Amino acid sequence: MASDRLEELPVVPKKSRERLNGRELVDYEHHRKKLFNWMLDMGKNPDRAKGYSEETVRARAYSLDRFYNWVWDEEGGYTTRVTTDHADQFTRDLVHTDHSRTHKANLQKSLKMLFRWRGDQFGEDPHWDPSISFADQGNKATPRDFLTREERKLIREAALEYGSVPHYNAVDPSERRKWKRLLARRYGLPMKEVGKQEFERANGFKIPSLVWVSIDAGLRPIEVERARVGWIDVENSVLRIPADESAKNEESWTVSLRDKTADFLDLWIQERQLYDKYADTELLWLTRQSNPYQSTSLKNLLQNLCDIAGIPYEDRQMTWYSIRHSVGTYMAREEGLAAAAAQLRHKSIRTTMKYDQAPPEDRRDALDRMG
Repeated sequence: MASDRLEELPVVPKKSRERLNGRELVDYEHHRKKLFNWMLDMGKNPDRAKGYSEETVRARAYSLDRFYNWVWDEEGGYTTRVTTDHADQFTRDLVHTDHSRTHKANLQKSLKMLFRWRGDQFGEDPHWDPSISFADQGNKATPRDFLTREERKLIREAALEYGSVPHYNAVDPSERRKWKRLLARRYGLPMKEVGKQEFERANGFKIPSLVWVSIDAGLRPIEVERARVGWIDVENSVLRIPADESAKNEESWTVSLRDKTADFLDLWIQERQLYDKYADTELLWLTRQSNPYQSTSLKNLLQNLCDIAGIPYEDRQMTWYSIRHSVGTYMAREEGLAAAAAQLRHKSIRTTMKYDQAPPEDRRDALDRMG
């Protein structure tokens, strides 16, 4: 049931939890739970009782909490009574922030959904037509940023270099002490406890397997978070994602992997058995803090890989979806929309059509041929 999933969602984020008194906290938590259940059960299309994915609900949960905190600042205290006037003023304030236009547009989407819920819940006008819109005016279905073919190769190589250290026996004692100090900070250990195992762990296959699988399969952040050992079929070089664990919870998927990627996964599955934090979980990858990877940690990882690879991203929206968009773009180009739809786990090929475009290097080659 949808309510069973609320424990996985930020019902009351830390900022609000620290701000509200006990009574306000209980009221706000009740208010948010009702909203989240509606989002999960029917928020996407109330007429067809179709809800949003947990990933979407999680993202919008933080956006809406930010809006409510803004309202409390404006009103001088706690309330759950929010209006379209609040939303308009909040939008005007957003104009002057440093957030990207896409981030601002996503905040507006969250607010529009909030007023649809208020219409359904309280009989209010469900429509909010913002006085300022951050939505793109062009083709909204076209992915903005994706890795080029060369960048995909560079990111693969950077994953092999990421966090690596020299072999324990390949450095003299003074140099080894420097690396021990670094690994002690990385793993939260006293220096005296850093030995050969920690050096081997730094050169392990967690990051290469995570990155290479994502580059092959175009994993969404929520799929990285949910990925389990049971998905892996090394012998046939595929992921087998059950319907109840897929991002949209609609059907099972078989996703192709390169043979070398499958080899990395095999090595990682053997290696992960050595670490205590994986003893009681089937999750395939955990962060150093023993948490599942999520959008922010994956974005940080990708940007670190870009730094290693020398790929500039300051003027690009470089997120984990940049990898997914590259899979869609080049798979559609090489094998057609049907293959891209299967690889990206799209139920409808219409969703995949946004990738049916010639990438920049192909268009550049065409210009050369045209003279």
